[in-house]
Amino acid sequence: MAAHRASTRTNLGHGLAKVLGIKLHYRDPTGKENLTRGESVFSVSSADTFVEEEPTVSEWLREITPTSRQCLLYFWNLFPFLHWIGRYNAQWLFGDLIAGITVGAVVVPQGMAYATLAGLPPQFGLYSSFMGVLVYWLFATSKDITIGPVAVMSTVTGNILAQVATTNPTIPGHVVASALSLICGCIIAFVGLIRAGWIVDFIPLAAIAAYMTGSALNIACGQIPTMLGESGFSTRDSTYLVIIHTLQYLPECKIDAAMGLTALFLLYLIRSACKYGAQRFPSKRKWFFFAQTLRTVFVLLLYTLISWLVNRNRRSKPLFKILSTVPRGFQYAAVPVINKTIISSFASQIPASVIVLLIEHIAIAKSFGRVNNYSINPSQELVGIGVTNILGPFLGAYPATGSFSRTAINSKAGVRTPLAGVITALVVLLAIYALTAVFFYIPSASLSAVIIHAVLDLITSPNTLYQFWRVSPLEVIIFFAGVLVTVFSSIENGIYTTICVSVAVLLFRVVKAKGRFLGRVKVHSVIGDRLVNNDGKIGEGYGSMSNDHDSSLRNIFLPIEHNDGSNPQVDVESPYPGIYIFRFSEGYNYPNANHYLDYMVATIFAETRRTNPDNYPRLGDRPWNDPGPRRGQLAADQSDRPTLKAIILDFSSVNNVDITSVQHLVDVRNQLDFYTAPHRVDWHMACINNRWTKRALASAGFGFPSPEDDALTRWKAIFSVAEIGGSTSAAAVAERGDIERDLRRRLTEADVEVGRNEKKAGGDGITRQRDSRSESSEGGEFDKDLGSTKAYARQTAKVAVVHGLNRPLFHIDLTSALQSAIANVERRGELETKGVGTGPV
Repeated sequence: MAAHRASTRTNLGHGLAKVLGIKLHYRDPTGKENLTRGESVFSVSSADTFVEEEPTVSEWLREITPTSRQCLLYFWNLFPFLHWIGRYNAQWLFGDLIAGITVGAVVVPQGMAYATLAGLPPQFGLYSSFMGVLVYWLFATSKDITIGPVAVMSTVTGNILAQVATTNPTIPGHVVASALSLICGCIIAFVGLIRAGWIVDFIPLAAIAAYMTGSALNIACGQIPTMLGESGFSTRDSTYLVIIHTLQYLPECKIDAAMGLTALFLLYLIRSACKYGAQRFPSKRKWFFFAQTLRTVFVLLLYTLISWLVNRNRRSKPLFKILSTVPRGFQYAAVPVINKTIISSFASQIPASVIVLLIEHIAIAKSFGRVNNYSINPSQELVGIGVTNILGPFLGAYPATGSFSRTAINSKAGVRTPLAGVITALVVLLAIYALTAVFFYIPSASLSAVIIHAVLDLITSPNTLYQFWRVSPLEVIIFFAGVLVTVFSSIENGIYTTICVSVAVLLFRVVKAKGRFLGRVKVHSVIGDRLVNNDGKIGEGYGSMSNDHDSSLRNIFLPIEHNDGSNPQVDVESPYPGIYIFRFSEGYNYPNANHYLDYMVATIFAETRRTNPDNYPRLGDRPWNDPGPRRGQLAADQSDRPTLKAIILDFSSVNNVDITSVQHLVDVRNQLDFYTAPHRVDWHMACINNRWTKRALASAGFGFPSPEDDALTRWKAIFSVAEIGGSTSAAAVAERGDIERDLRRRLTEADVEVGRNEKKAGGDGITRQRDSRSESSEGGEFDKDLGSTKAYARQTAKVAVVHGLNRPLFHIDLTSALQSAIANVERRGELETKGVGTGPV
């Protein structure tokens, strides 16, 4: 019944195609039946036939349609903590406690400092710190990273708030910050939920380094005036303007400079002393690490104590600028306000904000994942960032993402699981409710020193830049372009510059990808002074190398021009006169198809001659772009050049093709067929890795000889075959077991039959039969019968073609493609000599 329905659908489809004028066998006139007759098919006694089926749209739909199990796994993977929470133990808890408390002690002062960068009161930094570490662990695939306020995102937020304050001064800054966090969170969560985290891979390392370096310079320069007590100009201007104004206002420095500069010096002094102590006393390395980590807390407590001693009797008019009142608890917890006015006020800054949240977090997570030997899921990380920024505004938080400095501290403190974030959240919660009175006296200059000290570590070191230069000098230029744009314009423009230029370079490399013509080189593998055979065994010394060493000799294919860095002294042989091997270097799609084939055709025209030089009987028949020699002059003698016979295309770097690229191939095929008329060019394709690519090429007439050839029925293709039997294969083992059981059954039946016959004749025949046949003789006869079978003989092992018989010009590698091309060319020459025809073999 099902077969009848399928047949009915097929007939209806064919009828509809006929009415619409659709050629179902477009450019495939040979069909499968023509290829199952004649000399092109192996004998079924020696090989299994294989006809490769083309992929179908329904098959593709089945592949991309998630199964019920995949749907369940999707929801299971949305909450990675379920994978490990059931095995949580006391040892993990101890490590998480140490790391969580350590990070909490750092995030409290950093959060308040970064809130000032965002143009918000310090308590909003605590709100963002609390929600970031509290929510992230539910969705985390990284144990090290901690989410909260960061310097760059705080600066971007502060720039947005300053811009909104100019255009819409009636909207409170924290309302705009919460709305920005909610919108960005929804966008990022959506990207993560559809599992499109791969989009982050379009941002290269050079762009990230430029963004981090430029942002660090921007932030540090913007905090210097506060550290020195300068005022009277905007610290949110371009970096170069801030530097100029800072120098202009140096005479107006206040006593804040004493609190700021000494705090900055003390931070670097403690870090240097701890590093030296860890090297000098390795056994105390852990204690020095915690002392170095908590240096920010120590310095702020010290300068807060100094501030309290100085300003406790002058709270209304302090000697230097201090934080002043920090409200206790979540005073701004509410449903975020979202309306058209608010969104339109920062809509143009949403892309930059999303990019900052993405690249900093993913870059940090991947880096620490590699260091600590685990892999992250970028899409799931985006879900974690998104949910954090969606829920944070309900407590008054502004945009938050992964912090490099706190993540490094978390990792070195020995964190075991993402649950350490809950411990950090408890520390922040304690600060929000119990320590706000202490925050009143924190000097603003000392807080600026903490920010400068934190962000200067983000600047790319000269050694890293040198390594970049060694790998890719062009990307170093992109790096400096991004940094300069950030310094002379803004962080947002610097991000756009590096990403756009990087994508432009990528597209240029794809569009201008240059293929290579390959030649053949015979090589041996050696170890020490001995040859290595193809089976991996050590042979004789290579000093006696000759062409007779077939066991160690193999063919490789190198660019003829040696532009891959191979030794130019090695002679690369031309594959065969008139046969060209062309390798695509970076895929083959519509952007680069024309560039590839123009280069290939131009090279072929320059190195070959027209098959029939008298193809234009009259001067007027020549095309305008090939006018020939001037009147009275003879055409240049090109008799030393071969005629074009075959082209082998190496698709090893090609995964997909498209309509445009295939049409370019068809056009070039027609062009070269005209060039080689009355013959045709043989096209061989090697190393095709994708079934859809095979389908596309076959639909354009590639993969089998041209049907117009007279000798189509006499061609004889060369196929690559592989053994599917053999004594060590799974099939042979199973077959041997079946034969053993069958032989034992036959022997048993024979014994019983003999016994019956002797019993009929009288006497105890069965007993005599058993006595006369010992176990050893029975086993020997069995082994003899088993050994006489030819099921395991090497010479009778079955083989099968690797590629389908219906696509004889699709080859497994370049060697088989070249063998087939040469065989076709030589066979054609024999046929022409005999006057039989011109078809390929």
